[in-house]
Amino acid sequence: MCTVCGCSEGEVSIENGHSHGHSHDHSHDHAHGHHHHDHGHHHHGDHSHAHSHAHAHSHDDQHDHSGIESDGDNIHFGKGPAHAHVAGLSQSRMVQIEQDILGKNNQYAAQNRVRFEQQSMFVLNLVSSPGSGKTTLLTETINQIKDQYTVGVIEGDQQTANDADRIRETGVQAIQINTGKGCHLDAHMVGHALENFSGLTGGVLFIENVGNLVCPASFDLGEAAKVSILSVTEGEDKPLKYPDMFHASELMILNKTDLLPYLDFDVERCIEYAKRVNPDIQIIQLSAKSGEGMQQWIDWINTKRAAIIESRINMLQQQIEQFKAIL
Repeated sequence: MCTVCGCSEGEVSIENGHSHGHSHDHSHDHAHGHHHHDHGHHHHGDHSHAHSHAHAHSHDDQHDHSGIESDGDNIHFGKGPAHAHVAGLSQSRMVQIEQDILGKNNQYAAQNRVRFEQQSMFVLNLVSSPGSGKTTLLTETINQIKDQYTVGVIEGDQQTANDADRIRETGVQAIQINTGKGCHLDAHMVGHALENFSGLTGGVLFIENVGNLVCPASFDLGEAAKVSILSVTEGEDKPLKYPDMFHASELMILNKTDLLPYLDFDVERCIEYAKRVNPDIQIIQLSAKSGEGMQQWIDWINTKRAAIIESRINMLQQQIEQFKAIL
């Protein structure tokens, strides 16, 4: 269960269009805070992750109203230490569960990060609401950079491989993760998806997360940065409504700017709201359809990727010098 929204992942599958896969049975005993991970690897099918979540709820907690406040006209959930509300669970119990889940996720994220660093890969976690134009932006981006270096994509959706198919039409590797009822990708899913890629050393890996501005904010995937994509067809107050996501993002892309003449969208107010939540957030305005602003986005990617390559080279040179000193 996700303690942020209460979702259950159910069946998770990873596929790449080839006969290669893994089956995983993850049973989480949240009542006692224990996680049992049995990984059976069968290299003859798609990746299927069976997640069974057993929750034993104490009857003493069923009418617990901690974390709920009311000022008469408005009811505020998530005011307790867990910053969330799940019926039947006390705030302290939710904190315990969340720490357990996120702690395990962070371990997997750290493993992913080591793999990314070893291969000098620049990894971005793209997050947004559904309909922000994330996949269209991604395909346009790929077409502009794929001749410069290797590109890979991990696609996250609850169902279908439609977006992964669109990505594959650009000629790059794409792995689809279907999360079932789950509303976000986690580091464990990404780690298994990585097993299907080849030749990404020195390249760029895009992780297109499930369309959701809530839960992905809490789950580190090992990425170099989160990039929030906000369409001008959405409200300019999205950064205030979903502050955790914009606070966790290094960059906000304001997409579909070609539609601004036809909309009542206050760009300056949106930027002010984003800066209020995250004073350090960078903002790029662009239209994936018209191409306006795309070069600034491409330049941002190239600059960040070059910094990672340089850092890796410097580290290897230091290791060589240390080895020489020993000899």
